Amino acid sequence: MARPPKLPERIRVIERGWLSSNNILLFDGDDAATLIDSGYVGHAAGTVELVNSALAGRRLARLINTHSHSDHIGGNAALQRAFGCRILIPAGIERHIHDWDEDALLLAPAAQRGERFRHDGVVHAGDRLVMGGLDWQAHAAPGHDMDALVFHCPAARLLVSGDALWEDGFGIVFGELLGEPGALSATRATLDMLSRLPADAVIPGHGRPFADVDAALERAYRRLAAFEADPARVAKNAIKACFIFNLLDLQGLPRARLESHLAAVPFFRDIGAHRLGMDVPALAAWLLAELTKAGALEEVDGRLLPTMAA
Repeated sequence: MARPPKLPERIRVIERGWLSSNNILLFDGDDAATLIDSGYVGHAAGTVELVNSALAGRRLARLINTHSHSDHIGGNAALQRAFGCRILIPAGIERHIHDWDEDALLLAPAAQRGERFRHDGVVHAGDRLVMGGLDWQAHAAPGHDMDALVFHCPAARLLVSGDALWEDGFGIVFGELLGEPGALSATRATLDMLSRLPADAVIPGHGRPFADVDAALERAYRRLAAFEADPARVAKNAIKACFIFNLLDLQGLPRARLESHLAAVPFFRDIGAHRLGMDVPALAAWLLAELTKAGALEEVDGRLLPTMAA
């Protein structure tokens, strides 16, 4: 396995396991810092501790979100309370955050949690920011989230990619399942845009920073082509990933409650019916078989448990 790239000393990546996104600290001199993304609300107390330790006496001046999903904004409120930092969000989601629209934020539909916070401003595609003493440009990166941003530093040839590009793929293409049928084509356009940015290292929203950008893009394009060839794969991927997210958040689920859980969560129930043609019992049987075969869950004493650590 290739070694992770050496990053500038002014950048500290706090790599998180599921359910949280990575927390990326950029030190603005000896006094202040900017944080990109804040993890999941269930990990918020730990995020505050990790960030406080990494700050080493600096002031957290700003928190910037790449997009609005629960695993990237869940620590916002706790960090705002702890450090009094300003919070900047991508342009386009202001009303969702101001009104705390749990449907638009995919909290209620997917049975995920969040804590309301106050945002102080927005970042638009094309905006330039100084973070960690470096000049960055925000780029629109629709697909996984239609309002998502990535941040590119041409001078250092660095990319903060959120969930638009991982070392082995990219985030769930939710738009294809939620009434935004252009999300797959937007994902391709985003990958094309990323491929044109000069980058020697990528700091993703999940997983370690990586240097083999071309190989990561190649894997992402292959994944996207499979989704384009068989749109049902988008639905299957989303249901499996979001259910494991639920299991991690709940720390397990009684096997006897699997069907009632799926029936109560609109994301599972509706996508199973409308995209896969499965009623709840069929969806439960398929999901259990798929995740067991993949080694993603196990049944212990009548409880379904995820095999990965939260």
